[in-house]
Amino acid sequence: MQKIALLADSACDLSLETLEENNIKLLPLLISYSHGCFQDKIDIAAEKVYSNLDTEIPKTSLPSAENTDRILNQLELEGYTHVIAITISSGLSGTFNSVRLALEDHPKLISHVFDTKILAFPEGLVALEVAKLIKEGKSFEEIVELIPTISSKITGYFTLNTLEYLKKGGRIGRVTGTIGEMLSLKPIITVDENGVYYTVCKARGRKQALSKLTDILKSHLESSPCKVWVLQGGALEEGKKLMESLKSLNNILDIGMSEISPALGVHAGPGLLGLAIQKVD
Repeated sequence: MQKIALLADSACDLSLETLEENNIKLLPLLISYSHGCFQDKIDIAAEKVYSNLDTEIPKTSLPSAENTDRILNQLELEGYTHVIAITISSGLSGTFNSVRLALEDHPKLISHVFDTKILAFPEGLVALEVAKLIKEGKSFEEIVELIPTISSKITGYFTLNTLEYLKKGGRIGRVTGTIGEMLSLKPIITVDENGVYYTVCKARGRKQALSKLTDILKSHLESSPCKVWVLQGGALEEGKKLMESLKSLNNILDIGMSEISPALGVHAGPGLLGLAIQKVD
């Protein structure tokens, strides 16, 4: 009989409570300062990251190999036979490859590592849908076959106050903006088919950027009912206002809010606002 474990890295932006409720094992990314290293979501909060950015911009890195190995050893001891891992885009992080390699050292566990090609709460939504399938008793083979379809119905967009931290962290991808920043142009960013950031459109100033985000959401709602989450990093009050402004839109089945993880906050800086959109057939 199959016993399936589900892993997700901390870039999925699921709260510790949600992870526990859905029996999802967390692989925390690492946040390293000159004075020490912290596990994302476990040892450090996003607010702490933002408040320290003027003093030091930390480095982020993959979940530790030791911790991943410890989790996999524990799964074996608990009688798990299969593992599904949901990871941040391989175009933005080496997490996918590191988890894949770690599982190769555990041949007793039949595994599948899925590269979501996205990040943040959209990644978390993929993990939550997989958790539902496990609870429903679907087989490992059935779930692996369904994951690409699940992922295809989930997307995300965001805008930032500044591109400074994306550039310093080397995560700028196909987003360009040095001249645009001088003109107060705010890009609306998503990921391409390779899971790398790119600019969907640009807006002049913050207010227009949020209007563009709303227009993008409306275009999705015209084709299908959707569940929607407002994403915020160091912009809670703005996020609440954005969520209120969206509630009256047609075809929204549910709306909520998600906070960007500390590790993602390192690269976004304070002031991120975005949307996670899940198409519902």
